[in-house]
Amino acid sequence: MKVIRSTCNYCSIACNLDFHVEDNGFIKRVVPTVDYPVNKGFCCVKGLNLDKQNTEHENPVLPLVRDENGELKQIQWQEAFDLFAKRVTEIQEKYGKESFAFLSTGQLATEEMALAGHIGRTFLGGNGDGNTRLCMATSVVSYKQSFGFDAPPYTFNDLEHSDVIIFIGCNPVVAHPILWGKTKNNKDCIKIAIDPRRTETVTNCDMWIDIKPKSDLTLLYTLANVLIEKGWIDNEYIEKYTEDFEGFKEHVKKYTLDDVEEKTGISKVRVLELAEIIHNGKRVSLWWTMGVNQSYQAVRTAQAIINIALMTGNIGRLGTGPNSITGQCNAMGSRLFSNTTGLYGGGEYDNEARRKAVAEALDIDPEMLPKKPTLPYNVIIEKINSGEIKALWVMATNPIVSWINNLEFKKAAEKLEFLVVEDIYSDTETARYCHLLLPSANGLKKEGVLINTERRLSKLNPVLEKKENELTDYDIMLGIGKALGMGKLLDKWKTPRDAFETLKACTKGMPCDITGVDYDMLKDSRGVQWPFRAGEKLEEDERRLFEDNKYYTPSGKAKFIYEDVAPVPYEQSEEYPYLFNTGRGTVGQWHTQTRTREIPDVFSIVPQQGYVNINTDLADELGIKDNETIKITSPNGVSNNFLVKLSRTVKKDQIYAPMHYIEANSLLPSIFDTYSKEPNFKYVPVKIEKID
Repeated sequence: MKVIRSTCNYCSIACNLDFHVEDNGFIKRVVPTVDYPVNKGFCCVKGLNLDKQNTEHENPVLPLVRDENGELKQIQWQEAFDLFAKRVTEIQEKYGKESFAFLSTGQLATEEMALAGHIGRTFLGGNGDGNTRLCMATSVVSYKQSFGFDAPPYTFNDLEHSDVIIFIGCNPVVAHPILWGKTKNNKDCIKIAIDPRRTETVTNCDMWIDIKPKSDLTLLYTLANVLIEKGWIDNEYIEKYTEDFEGFKEHVKKYTLDDVEEKTGISKVRVLELAEIIHNGKRVSLWWTMGVNQSYQAVRTAQAIINIALMTGNIGRLGTGPNSITGQCNAMGSRLFSNTTGLYGGGEYDNEARRKAVAEALDIDPEMLPKKPTLPYNVIIEKINSGEIKALWVMATNPIVSWINNLEFKKAAEKLEFLVVEDIYSDTETARYCHLLLPSANGLKKEGVLINTERRLSKLNPVLEKKENELTDYDIMLGIGKALGMGKLLDKWKTPRDAFETLKACTKGMPCDITGVDYDMLKDSRGVQWPFRAGEKLEEDERRLFEDNKYYTPSGKAKFIYEDVAPVPYEQSEEYPYLFNTGRGTVGQWHTQTRTREIPDVFSIVPQQGYVNINTDLADELGIKDNETIKITSPNGVSNNFLVKLSRTVKKDQIYAPMHYIEANSLLPSIFDTYSKEPNFKYVPVKIEKID
């Protein structure tokens, strides 16, 4: 029996796992790696069941094409590659380069998403975005504007050394249990949760700041004003290492304790208590995720968190930081290496020096590189529905369920002249509309690199051998590139190893410099956090950013960024009196459940239809009983039926729906953050009707 170490490719923690594989290729057991610094012998139920991939819902090995009768029929790989090339080329010749687009994901290896960007953007000249737009775009923009680069500063170790931990709009007990384990290990800290819902994290914290939905920016500005008025700030840090504090100070003066309870639901006494806890803390860390990111004013909310860390000097030191927790396993890889919103390794498309450096690393003419960032996800869908985009390549994602107001994506899927779906499952809701299905091998058969939420590179090693004719996503992309006639443009992309070396060269001199990382050193290693430059020695498992107080802005200082609080897009009303929120259901459910449905212990305990948590008092008032079905309608004109689960975790006028079901996201209107274009998944007023 062999023991092969690889990386879990579910969430952004990227636990390492030891797969005990028998000679016949059967995985006997999956054991969390004991000496890996991320998970230290632990993992969640999803990782422990990675061996279940493609067992109950096995994918076809060869591609499928839809015939004139609407039936899918099997074809050979070369035929599929040639069909892709022919149809996309014909469409672009007829309608222009930007009539083609692609949608990628944080579920791919770094080399795969980089190759997709090389084909779709550099060669084909189309637009391409990832479903990291759905979860992490806010954090990217916030860090770039405040620090000059997309640079989450922390290490997981900080959770074990903070004396105050504040979770804002995140529920790590369910969404990131390994992180919660590290939090539990810290016995000497005050744990605070800011959330409108009594989440599993709330019940395990010392203090619950139970804000009104989407009042977090008002609360944070008021909190900042109190800290400033009390003198509970680090003036030396502000003076030496930040800019525009005076503007921020003036801005937050309008956010006072006089009306904070009316606007946020939090009394002035509790705001003062929170401010004093932060002031008394020596190592305060603030952590946020989707409750902040997925909002109509998300970037400014994230920056309000960053501002509090900066003004109190809680950054660049053990146990501190304004820390964004990423969602998907390789969202960090997507952020840096997808060639969609910025050049490989970071940097803007209009920066001539970066264009030259990246072109040299890729061995291409700089003129071939995109001239501008991609159209964002929402605009790609809008342009499909307006008839401007005719061909779409969807890789390892299921947007008919996951996209906000997802009926808009259903319309897009029906409208496209050529929809290609590449996935480890052939029966996703999106795949049902495809013209060409490209079945890919799952992560147990891949080689590549993932980058986790603390900037740590870890290795995907093949645990199982591919079947005859079975191809990984990288194999498929390479086949498409060849069929398109890319020729010498693929010379640096022949294997994932080649791609990694190419990407390494792109990072030279950048904040994310990984020129010191050797592909082989990642195998069975403890992972490597970027930056790790050529010539450096890896002396520690964990390294945080900004310990030298130098930022990546032109001035070398962090920026205070702020803006007036915007009104909510839809107010509660007599017609729509309840606030609808979405998020993760259980630790065992993942995104649209195409993968976790194969875990027996998960499948057997979660409802098989969309459900909502409703407060027991509201249910009594409306005459609704547990496990009844109700109809929920939102202002965008969509009505869906949901199973009722009574709960005290939500307040009387609030409703919570797990995001994993197609019913949930279709209720949400198409509203996006101004700067990140991240969807507003967390807020819409709705009405409830009983169903007889």
